[in-house]
Amino acid sequence: MIDLSTRLSELIAPVIAYDSQIDIVEGDGSWVTDIDGKRYLDFACGIAVTNLGHRPPTLEAAAHDQISRLWHAGGSFLFESRAEAAEKIIDIAPDSIDQMFFMNSGAEAVEASVKLAKKTSGRQGIVVFRGGFHGRTMGSVSFTTSRAKYRRGYHPLVPSVFVTPFPHPYRWGMSQEDANAYALNELRLMFKHEVMPDEIAAFLFEPLQGEGGYYPASLEFMQAIRDLADEHGILMIVDEVQTGFGRTGEFFTSQIYGIDPDILVMGKAIANGLPLSAVGSSKEIFAKWEPGSHGTTFGGNPVSCAVAAAGVDELKRVIPGVAERSDLAFTRFDDLQEKHPTIGDVRGLGLMIGIELVKKDREPDTEAFGVISAQAQDDGLFILSCSPDNNVIRFVPPLNVSLDDLEKGIDILDQAITTYES
Repeated sequence: MIDLSTRLSELIAPVIAYDSQIDIVEGDGSWVTDIDGKRYLDFACGIAVTNLGHRPPTLEAAAHDQISRLWHAGGSFLFESRAEAAEKIIDIAPDSIDQMFFMNSGAEAVEASVKLAKKTSGRQGIVVFRGGFHGRTMGSVSFTTSRAKYRRGYHPLVPSVFVTPFPHPYRWGMSQEDANAYALNELRLMFKHEVMPDEIAAFLFEPLQGEGGYYPASLEFMQAIRDLADEHGILMIVDEVQTGFGRTGEFFTSQIYGIDPDILVMGKAIANGLPLSAVGSSKEIFAKWEPGSHGTTFGGNPVSCAVAAAGVDELKRVIPGVAERSDLAFTRFDDLQEKHPTIGDVRGLGLMIGIELVKKDREPDTEAFGVISAQAQDDGLFILSCSPDNNVIRFVPPLNVSLDDLEKGIDILDQAITTYES
């Protein structure tokens, strides 16, 4: 019998790369099981998607209930689960969000958010921040600057996209305050030399950069961007595809900073693994987006919406426990940073933690993650990387991971780093 890896290599385009060659047959909570019965802690969470772990019972029940009655409607019919999902998400979203538009993926939602901003503002320029990841479709890759390889071979990209620095204090060898000042000065110079602010429809950015290296924005930087947006009539699009739905310790990272976005982009964990994404904004902004300006066939699928609604209820119970798990993880990683010279920096919010792997003098160690990840996998732990140098461990366990499993996962990482350094 041909093994699954060989079959997939023959059948599936090689543009899709796998993080392992392990054949997983079942997921349950924080764990997955392979075809041979070996269990692994899944601290990759489908790229920060399964925030409630695999097959959470209340979400599974909601999916079964909905799929037994209606599983597709498109724009042909009205159905309850779309309204219920919208009501529940609006209830926990920032105060500036009071209407929703559902789609299927984060990249789709990003593109829709930019179309919304351009159409309703009458402006065409978009400012993005270096290191940001917003998707890989033809439009969204024009806004993505986390790795140049995502853009290679696709030029010309969407025009009138202007790139400005996002504060990376560790990589720049600066304090947060100095990094903020540098980034904001570069933005002001852009407005002086490259594009007038009255031509900019929106700032598009992640409040905690994901693929770019797990760099959180500071409150001061977020507020400065909000102030500039208000000063120049620029809309503020906050991409919370990865940072939303409890990942950083609140439903949305915007709420941690106390900043209200004009447009909020959601995806990934919104339905804990079922295809769904959304753009949220005010009724005032959405009222300017007349019917036919955008559309979707599968967006807001009845089953995905039912699971999203159930997920909000479950997250209300789970999110209060994130702080304890985050404190434990950061305490452990701070101790490991003292122990391991390979760990240069530990940063993040909630259970979205980046562990930067370095050589001497803070130089990125581009070989470390591959070795550490392989060893961790052998010992029963899945992890992912991020950053343009592929040298940051992306630590994203389920938000409801048990404290014992969290400790076990960190112990496996500790041993894998020790093995690498030996």
